[in-house]
Amino acid sequence: MTDPESLHFCGGGVMIYFDRIEVVNMLVSSAVVDIVRNYTADYDKTLIFNKIHHELNQFCSVHTLQEVYIELFDIIDENLKLALQKDLNAMAPGLTVQAVRVTKPKIPETIRRNFELMEAEKTKLLVSAQTQKVVEKEAETERKKAIIEAQKVAQVSEIHFQQKMMEKETEKKISEIEDAAFLAKEKARADAEYYTAEKTAQANALKLTPEYLELMKYQAIAANSKVYFGQDIPDMFVDNNAFQPRIQDEEDTVSTDHLESLGKAKKTKKAHRTDSKGG
Repeated sequence: MTDPESLHFCGGGVMIYFDRIEVVNMLVSSAVVDIVRNYTADYDKTLIFNKIHHELNQFCSVHTLQEVYIELFDIIDENLKLALQKDLNAMAPGLTVQAVRVTKPKIPETIRRNFELMEAEKTKLLVSAQTQKVVEKEAETERKKAIIEAQKVAQVSEIHFQQKMMEKETEKKISEIEDAAFLAKEKARADAEYYTAEKTAQANALKLTPEYLELMKYQAIAANSKVYFGQDIPDMFVDNNAFQPRIQDEEDTVSTDHLESLGKAKKTKKAHRTDSKGG
């Protein structure tokens, strides 16, 4: 069922036109007799369309043209349906409203152009807002990526740091082990040398008797092929008393040889003089 063109006024005294208002209703068979008897066969005009004009006037009177034409236009249909059904439930049970469809109202041309400009500006604003949201979202995404990248680098650096620390700890432990091994080795060697020196000293203390030292002295002297005497070498590692008889013998030998030489020389000189006289 279709209602003809309707004229309505909205807040601010602006006149608008609704070209077409459609109401789809359904009457159950059990309620047909009562409704027709009470409201005639044209019950829809009395119960629906006359009522819908009143509800639409009420809606337009409490809202501005901006709200009716743009902001609240999408809820006009549902509001009219609910208002109609509420009255029908009380006045004509069995008659239900299935749907209400209201066409876009006509408004003065100057106002329509202004609304179009407003809608264009609003669209630009929405586009700008959406663009801003996109830019902010991209910036937020880049920021999160940078944070994630920085966290990754920090984690990698931490891993490398821990790895180097472990390597240094390992090197330190190895060095400590090597130092301990070297110290133990040197200590063992020092102990062995000390033990050897101690035992050698003990053996020498038992072996180096005065008789043995005397024997070693003579063996050392006998091993020398030459022995020098004189004022330039006043001291020697020899016993002067031991060599005193030998030195005396050598001096006696030298004196005897010297005397023999002197005797021979005198005889020769005397013979030479005798020969000279005889001649």
